[in-house]
Amino acid sequence: MSQDGYSVEKVTIIGSGPAGYTAALYAARADLQPLVIEGFFWGGLLQQTTEVENYPGFRDGIMGPELMNEFRAQAERFGARFVTEEATRVELAGGTHRVWIGEREVRTRALILAMGAEPRKLGVAGEQELAARGVSYCATCDAAFFRDKPTLVVGGGDSAMEEAIFLSKFASRVELVHRREEFRASQIMVDRARAIENIDFLTPYVIDRFDADDGGSLARAYLRRVDGAGGADGETRELEVSGAFIAVGHRPNSDIVEGQVEVDEEGYVLTEGRSTRTNVEGVFAAGDLVDNTYRQAVTAAGTGCQAALDAERWLRDTPLSPEAHWVSRDEVEEAIEAHAAETPAS
Repeated sequence: MSQDGYSVEKVTIIGSGPAGYTAALYAARADLQPLVIEGFFWGGLLQQTTEVENYPGFRDGIMGPELMNEFRAQAERFGARFVTEEATRVELAGGTHRVWIGEREVRTRALILAMGAEPRKLGVAGEQELAARGVSYCATCDAAFFRDKPTLVVGGGDSAMEEAIFLSKFASRVELVHRREEFRASQIMVDRARAIENIDFLTPYVIDRFDADDGGSLARAYLRRVDGAGGADGETRELEVSGAFIAVGHRPNSDIVEGQVEVDEEGYVLTEGRSTRTNVEGVFAAGDLVDNTYRQAVTAAGTGCQAALDAERWLRDTPLSPEAHWVSRDEVEEAIEAHAAETPAS
């Protein structure tokens, strides 16, 4: 759309990963020429993952960064445009939404939010260094790599119980480590975990650090008792483990829209029914930003598809407001071209 040499985006997507890139693919194939503000760390959590064995279509598995490269290249083939910078601010209002990339402003009719969620970290020594080398945040994704090996799960909620139960099908042993004697998890989930022979409960302990073997993979976890119940406060323990699964929750990356779209008490963006529509007209949300249950690449991709279809239908059925403001696209296009020149081909 243009008026006197000025234009407004039809669809802008904030975020990347399976949700953002799938939304970009569907929007591009619908000839909406989406602008994707993918962030400096584009590709989402899969960009930090090694082998992915549970994404359909790759019977021998595929490396996470390679999968994200394929997602991105496919969307680009159909005309998606990318800015590899962070969206720093948004103003969501009827007619035209405003998005800032640093000091540059983009205006768009439809906006798809796909900023994802980050697993909460323990913040202990060795955790970051051993991520994807024994330390994991998703048993559904990685449990099969620890068949017949000793493992642990950290956490006390339903998610931790689910991780431990799933992991117990593969691992030789699962130590469920929690800082309190009591659990936040529902009693039925605690009872299910306790009934499994190779799950042991280790409470009240916290992780002090993780250590690697000579090959750089996780070998040991050092634990510390956190109260005097049944033992001296500060008592330490060493566990030989090949896998450690951190299940202490996720933090949705919804800060940029805080106070502008409805979120739940944890910060996940709320959508209407089975759609991706938010409470703001013309704003849609997909992926782990809205999903605190499944958090899988394939489910994120599915909601990315839904968001693009919802945005396309909304654009079709919603006439452009006469009050809509038009802004130059020059700065955005220049940024895209400059980044493309600086980024080596994948």
